[in-house]
Amino acid sequence: MIWIVAVLCSLSSPTSCHEQVVTTSSFADVSMQSCLIGAPQLAEWMTQHPAERLAAWRCVIGKRDGRGA
Repeated sequence: MIWIVAVLCSLSSPTSCHEQVVTTSSFADVSMQSCLIGAPQLAEWMTQHPAERLAAWRCVIGKRDGRGA
């Protein structure tokens, strides 16, 4: 599985940024190539979170270990 970890910044406070795993079960078919070029699923996720700006993202391969991103 490929996990997409996004760096999100608040539109109301641009210096307030955090990392968040945005991968869900609907992302199960994300390939590494798709993730690296900005998975279309990531754009869809962002439209559902209009108060945040996508500053960066990274792709992580493997099982999620439950720790923070």
